[in-house]
Amino acid sequence: MRHLISLDDLTDEELRSVVARATALAADPRQAGAPLSGEVVGIYFSKTSTRTRTAFSSGALRLGARIVSYGPSDLQLNTGETIADTGRVLSTMLDALVVRTAGDPAELRAMADQKRMSVVNAMTADEHPTQALADLTTMARRFGRVDGLRVLYLGEGNNSAAALALALTRFPGTELQLRTPPGYGLDPAVLARARAHAARHQASIVERHDMDDLPVSDVVYTTRWETTGTTKPDPDWREVFAPFQVTRALWRTSPDAVFMHDLPAHRGEEVTTEVLDGPDSIAFVQAENKMYSAMAALEWCRGKDSA
Repeated sequence: MRHLISLDDLTDEELRSVVARATALAADPRQAGAPLSGEVVGIYFSKTSTRTRTAFSSGALRLGARIVSYGPSDLQLNTGETIADTGRVLSTMLDALVVRTAGDPAELRAMADQKRMSVVNAMTADEHPTQALADLTTMARRFGRVDGLRVLYLGEGNNSAAALALALTRFPGTELQLRTPPGYGLDPAVLARARAHAARHQASIVERHDMDDLPVSDVVYTTRWETTGTTKPDPDWREVFAPFQVTRALWRTSPDAVFMHDLPAHRGEEVTTEVLDGPDSIAFVQAENKMYSAMAALEWCRGKDSA
């Protein structure tokens, strides 16, 4: 029994193995079998979700598990029961619990403070680890590798950007350029962790707050400007973000790049319709890959992987 609350819960070898497994499942979903037959997976989302919730629900069913779904008002957390007590009780009835909150990851650690139930982070305020697994799976499927890829990320240094930084820098020779609006960069602690990973793997990560001298890239990546469950205190924030919109002009320096987006997208804000719906966009394939990466993550958490 393992937990996936942060990407740091995976060793380098395990991260590569989970991505490889997700890529293999995408190529032939029938090979999954039913390794979670007889197990029950809880799906608890206190915040909205289309892709991640459906990916884990569908993925668990395809692996042979049964699921119990909870909405934001269903658990006694709303009446004052502690997170630790909730986790302790659920662990006597569930084999795994997939959780999305907009809060502190310490809440998930409290739920994981028991010996029977795996806990999976389906997004917290600081990190979206299963999104990064889907991102890496998408790159591996498109390019046949992750090693050595050059990724340009535009937009807020949010939880998806944090997860991408913590994951991509663990693949040798990768280059990650983050162009984030002033005041909206990665958390310095996350950036330090990613730089430490990069140093170990001869990878590189650079964060800048301008759009000058953009590098040649294999992937151009963005996310919505208002992360799910958040608001911005600055009433003029859209003016700060406007220069970081993804437009076709970016392909002048990277004509062979593909476009990725974790979705949902707001056409005309972080990306133009021309790019999102254009021939270089693999954003909707990326969304499909969430299911395969969710399946691989569940296998790993339940000890059903080949590692």
